[in-house]
Amino acid sequence: MTGTFLNIIAVLIGGSLGTLFGARLPERIRESVLWALGLFTIALGAKMTFDSHNALITLGSVLLGGLLGEWWRIDEGLKRFGGWLEARFNRSASAESTARFIRGYVSASLIFCVGPMTILGAIQDGLKGDFQLLAIKSVLDGFAALAFSASLGIGVMFSVITIFLYQGALSLLAGQADRLLTTPMIDEMTAVGGLLVMGIGFSALLELRPIRVANYLPALVVAPVVVAVLRQLGVAGF
Repeated sequence: MTGTFLNIIAVLIGGSLGTLFGARLPERIRESVLWALGLFTIALGAKMTFDSHNALITLGSVLLGGLLGEWWRIDEGLKRFGGWLEARFNRSASAESTARFIRGYVSASLIFCVGPMTILGAIQDGLKGDFQLLAIKSVLDGFAALAFSASLGIGVMFSVITIFLYQGALSLLAGQADRLLTTPMIDEMTAVGGLLVMGIGFSALLELRPIRVANYLPALVVAPVVVAVLRQLGVAGF
């Protein structure tokens, strides 16, 4: 789990710098930074989505994953957890401050944990002890945390809890995951992750329309399952 710990340290450093010095920037500057991150996030998500070999798999996975997420109320659970963290560490927080904290925590958790570098990097780290990919991800996440926390506050730093639980679990289960996940499975997971990343850009960063992105997280599991079923059925390409 060396790569995961590097990732956590990078996010804490970047988040601390953004939290300490971000307030000194004029509001229009912070807005411009957030919009730039939103546009980049959407572009990155679109690029990831093109990894899909069959758009119907991506669509079906997101639809089914979204239904499961709404049923399990994942987004609501994450927000409750974010609200609990804010109340636990800042008892004098206002409603506006709490909403900003939750937005920073949920958005950063999703952005830092959804993507091919998280999955592949965690598997390489856990299986072979090779944390190079996660080291690269750590640098990217550190700069992103600096920019996000300058606009969204200290909630971004608490995303390290999600990184530790999710990315760390992937590393620990790397031996099993490496035997189960094929290249087509990872490609479809990446494509689904791209849609989720785009959702974060539209919803949390550009604030064009509220989207409960966290409720679509089950789609990351649904996608490889669909590929496995198609492979068992003998469908070409899987």
